[in-house]
Amino acid sequence: MNRYSLTALRGIAQDNIVFIGRSGEDVDLAATINTSLAPAYFPVGTEFSIIEDGCDQPCCTVIQNGYFPSHNGMHSVEGMWVKMFRGLDAGTSCTVTPSKRGLSLAWVTLSDKGARNQREDKSGPLIETLVREKYELAYARGYIIPDEELQLRQLLVNLALLQKFDLILTTGGTGVAPRDVTPEATVKVIDRRLRGVEHAMMAASLKKTPHAVVSRAIAGTLGTSLIVNMPGSTKAVTENLEAVLPAFEHTIAKLQGDPADCGN
Repeated sequence: MNRYSLTALRGIAQDNIVFIGRSGEDVDLAATINTSLAPAYFPVGTEFSIIEDGCDQPCCTVIQNGYFPSHNGMHSVEGMWVKMFRGLDAGTSCTVTPSKRGLSLAWVTLSDKGARNQREDKSGPLIETLVREKYELAYARGYIIPDEELQLRQLLVNLALLQKFDLILTTGGTGVAPRDVTPEATVKVIDRRLRGVEHAMMAASLKKTPHAVVSRAIAGTLGTSLIVNMPGSTKAVTENLEAVLPAFEHTIAKLQGDPADCGN
């Protein structure tokens, strides 16, 4: 098991969200970690634990990866924002071990009115509720953006390749209205398409309404993330997830290199 030295450069309170960079960086960081890897190597949902009295005690969990601007005009520092489960005094150094239990989920609602706070988003939170009922979640976060193709493409790439979410589910924008651009954005960023997931959702929806034939939802993979488009209504989200949710954990495990035989 890999272990790292985490050093608090200033006092950090419990429940604070702080930025951690690599040791030796010349910026005003809250804490540093001694790793040859970029700190953003750790996916969201990674939990760092401190060994105390022979037991692992949670220290913090990764909630976002990114870059911290330099105060001296030089390069920005790559690292991670973490939420603290405990406080640390300035100058404290401790040995931490990373682990991740459960899946990390990002849900993205596509809605012009929702992005302007003119409509309550019910489908996005419902996605998290339904996934959490089926799987243990290490971390979950929601986003709401307008029906803009470029913005969705940028967000999907960030969530998959920088944040490294296991599962990314979108809701809305899968029909044929002029502003329905979710499938166009998704198909331009995925590495591989999963037509079986698409067919299963279509079959489930057709049992409820003939209007399902106009859905253009896309499913596929990007990096080590599974991305699936959902319709915009809560009813359709429930029907579609019921059809494909049981296959997600196995799909993600194989995508991330699980060597076990599929028949086991």
